[in-house]
Amino acid sequence: MEINFDKNGDGLLPVIIQDAVTKNILMLGYMNQEALDRTMETKKVTFFSRSKQRLWTKGEESGNFLYLENIKNDCDKDTLLILVNPVGPTCHTGSDTCWGEKNISNFGFLSKLEKVIEQRRTSSTGETSYVASLFEKGINKIAQKVGEEAIETVIEAKDNNDELFLNESADLLFHYLILLQAKGFTLKDIEKVLKERH
Repeated sequence: MEINFDKNGDGLLPVIIQDAVTKNILMLGYMNQEALDRTMETKKVTFFSRSKQRLWTKGEESGNFLYLENIKNDCDKDTLLILVNPVGPTCHTGSDTCWGEKNISNFGFLSKLEKVIEQRRTSSTGETSYVASLFEKGINKIAQKVGEEAIETVIEAKDNNDELFLNESADLLFHYLILLQAKGFTLKDIEKVLKERH
């Protein structure tokens, strides 16, 4: 990997630390060649501390190491993106990230959809949505809808109409998210089970 440590004139380059699983940005640090070599050798992310003027392995005092997963170089070869598996919080303040955020999985639009389902389930506006009506009918009706959508998805999978298959798959996933909430769970609970199996 070709890296330009001399671009800033001090032999250091910025290093963005990203959780390999959640894809959340955890912190920003700096490395020189020696810090990079140590990181590659030990598989624990090591920085060059500008304040201490020495190498510093994240977690050397707290035990909250950042275990190396992958290193990527940017297009100018002067910034590294390091994907890690963190042990404990990353920030010295005790926060998961140096921006005070929780390092939790975000499923993109699916996370947003989970919030919409929750809002409609608990809405007190008096308006009845399709989601609210399903929750009112109870767990049996919700489970039945998941079963119906699963059967329709299987039927469309056996045909050659991709559009119908994708639409039925979306219906199945939507109703499954409703069922998860009806049972008191979220996608994060399913993710946890899958991780444990992995």
